[in-house]
Amino acid sequence: MSNLKEIRSRISSVTTIRQVTSAMKMVSAAKLKKAQDGIIQIRPYADKMNSIIGTIASELDRAANSPFTIQNDPNKVLVVVIASNRGQCGAFNSNVIKRASELAEGRYASQLRKGKVHFLSIGKQGEKRLKTKGYKVIETAHHTLEKLNYESSSALANHLMDFFLTGKYDRIELVYNQFKNAAVQVLIAEQFLPVKQDMKKEEKSHEKYNFFFEPSEDEIIKILIPRSLKIQFFKALLDSNASEQGARMTAMHQATDNATDLLRELRLNYNKARQATITNEILEIVSGAEALKG
Repeated sequence: MSNLKEIRSRISSVTTIRQVTSAMKMVSAAKLKKAQDGIIQIRPYADKMNSIIGTIASELDRAANSPFTIQNDPNKVLVVVIASNRGQCGAFNSNVIKRASELAEGRYASQLRKGKVHFLSIGKQGEKRLKTKGYKVIETAHHTLEKLNYESSSALANHLMDFFLTGKYDRIELVYNQFKNAAVQVLIAEQFLPVKQDMKKEEKSHEKYNFFFEPSEDEIIKILIPRSLKIQFFKALLDSNASEQGARMTAMHQATDNATDLLRELRLNYNKARQATITNEILEIVSGAEALKG
């Protein structure tokens, strides 16, 4: 009977777990719809913003004099890792930390050995894994994910731009999951600052235009590049958020299916054990009856 009690206890536990994972799957599915709408809406705007900067910069040599485009040797590097505050989303967090680790130990290996590669973590799970690997996390911004909007994202982007303008870091990299669909996330490691020259100068097949600028050319470049950086950073956060919800929904769906399969197996084992117990009891009764007859 102790075996039957153990199986009943496991059936009860697995049933509870299945209920939880199923509920989490439905919650993530609802959040995914909102997050997916957000990233789909901002992508055309972000792409158009980059296109406008490319068109104007191709006509202006002054864009190369913007403080955000100065290409110095990357002596001090900041890697911004966008992960999640909560777990139970499959390999979402471990993959982004693995990509950040590859970036630091590959492209910036010499700076890392000198202790000049630092990390800024957005997401508690990312911070935990970075510290486990022994990396130096100088700052965190977990609150940004709790209430994700353009205002909080813009404030953090300004903070990163100040890091670059003041010379605290010569290069800032973003590492995050780009949303493709609910089941697929693409790991991205892209240079945030300085702005790459080839991002601004695109080859044009059309004739060169004559532009009239209002306000001045310098003022336009001064406004557009920081705004583009803020949009780029906000898009990265939205991409990561949608990827997180998709990864969690997929993970909870798999967990629910696994719990269902395990329940089926446990119930089969329970019925077998119960049948064996009943058979043994019948044999004992028959044996006792035969003994009395003897």
